[in-house]
Amino acid sequence: MKVVLKNLTKVFPNRNKKIGGEVVAVSNFDFEIPDGKLIGLLGPSGCGKSTTLYMIAGLQKPSSGQIFFGEDDVTTLAAEKRGIGLVFQNYALYPHMTVKQNILFPLQNLRGSDKLSKDEMLKRAEEAARLVQIDELMDRKPSELSGGQQQRVAIARALVKTPRVLLLDEPLSNLDARLRLQTREEIRRIQRETQITTIFVTHDQEEAMSISDMIVVMKKGVVQQIGEPQEVYDNPLNLFVARFLGTPPINVFKGRVENEKVKIGDAAVFDAPGVPDKNVFVGIRPEGFNLDPEGPLELDLVGIDVMGRDISVITKHEDSLNPSIRAIISADQKTEVSGGSVRFSVKPHKIFVFDGETEERIYL
Repeated sequence: MKVVLKNLTKVFPNRNKKIGGEVVAVSNFDFEIPDGKLIGLLGPSGCGKSTTLYMIAGLQKPSSGQIFFGEDDVTTLAAEKRGIGLVFQNYALYPHMTVKQNILFPLQNLRGSDKLSKDEMLKRAEEAARLVQIDELMDRKPSELSGGQQQRVAIARALVKTPRVLLLDEPLSNLDARLRLQTREEIRRIQRETQITTIFVTHDQEEAMSISDMIVVMKKGVVQQIGEPQEVYDNPLNLFVARFLGTPPINVFKGRVENEKVKIGDAAVFDAPGVPDKNVFVGIRPEGFNLDPEGPLELDLVGIDVMGRDISVITKHEDSLNPSIRAIISADQKTEVSGGSVRFSVKPHKIFVFDGETEERIYL
């Protein structure tokens, strides 16, 4: 099911009555979500991603704009009539019901032509449970399940109605690190098997990049960039996107363009043909450094973190916006790092330059 958002906007009254006015939670969101794809809505807390999800679900009414499921305008349609499956962060399972009863519950509330026989409902519930691999837990209650198992029950309950669109609101936030990894892989597997158009809300960029076909990066209600995860990582449109994506995060320096050279301090680290002299921010991915005794960029050595195959050289520089600068190099080069400082050259495709005022990307 294709989902189209046209100029979608949500405005709330300001709760601070002394200030008054309005708060724009989502501003002119335009996007077409292709049929059968998994889309990640990504951004920090308060960026509008959950509000966008709830407008798609029908739980929030847009201030303006339209929402289409396929060719159907569902902007004013009640949530229960949209054919969506919604999974919340806190599972929202009924504690007094068994797993089977929780999964069956949405089907038992169907009316009219949608109403199913008991055998049909049971068959659907068993299929959904097998899909999320909890078919052996059907007689247990939520309190007898792990967090990951409870989340699978919530997903099965959302899938049992064969929704047109599946909506996931930070479904992994309450799980420990290992369960998060396992469950996100399961979500991806389930989505590929069912081919249901899925929208996944998260503030965790690693989650979004690992399972999404496309990601939408948001900031203060405004879409910053849309694209395939690797493309957005490799070609950020502005400093916010560059800093939000990546683990370890991108290293950012205060710099300037001078005589068509990108300079950090006194070091000319890159050519900038045709760019006028100006203050800029220079972003270098951790994997973008080359150990080079003749390199232009000299950094003060703080320490080394051994990470098995690679090592992280931790340094500092007076013009760095990061508390520390991390350069990831091969562990074989560890013996080349010594003394009080270390010199690097920079890989051309791993350095990004942003305007010092607008923070928009300057293409070199």
